[in-house]
Amino acid sequence: MPLARKWGLFVAIGTLLIVLGFVSCVEVVAVTLASTIFIGALLVFAGIMQGAHALAVRDWGSFLLALLVGTLYVVAGGILIAEPVSGSTAITLFASACFMVVGVTRAIIAVQHRELAGWGLILFSGIISLVVGLALYLTLPWSGLWLIGTFVAVELIVSGVSWVQFGLALRATQQP
Repeated sequence: MPLARKWGLFVAIGTLLIVLGFVSCVEVVAVTLASTIFIGALLVFAGIMQGAHALAVRDWGSFLLALLVGTLYVVAGGILIAEPVSGSTAITLFASACFMVVGVTRAIIAVQHRELAGWGLILFSGIISLVVGLALYLTLPWSGLWLIGTFVAVELIVSGVSWVQFGLALRATQQP
């Protein structure tokens, strides 16, 4: 297998991602603020593209709505760039609400299906999601400073571990 000869590249990128993930754990606030600014820049870019699209197809019946959406993207992105602390707090508030809604929903589903094996685990999962959402909400604005950076750090570490594992699996397929 020709890809198996490149197993070391997968291990290398995985190792790099793991290191970056641990650096992100140490610098979680900086990663949160940088991520918020990056999200803001993406929104500004998306808004500009939406506005350009609206102008390009202005004879379309929804020109004003498309232009309004583009403008809202630019404004929201500009606010995130100008106020990354407030922006990360708003994003964390949204994540908190999502965790709480998912937790309550999962708990309701579990109780409705008590006759099925494993319903208790689903209920437990729902309770954990609800508690995480409440904890994030009750610790605002401080949780807004670390949540996004923590998500980025965990994602980098998990991705890194998976690439290392993939590279080692490729190495194992090589003919001696």
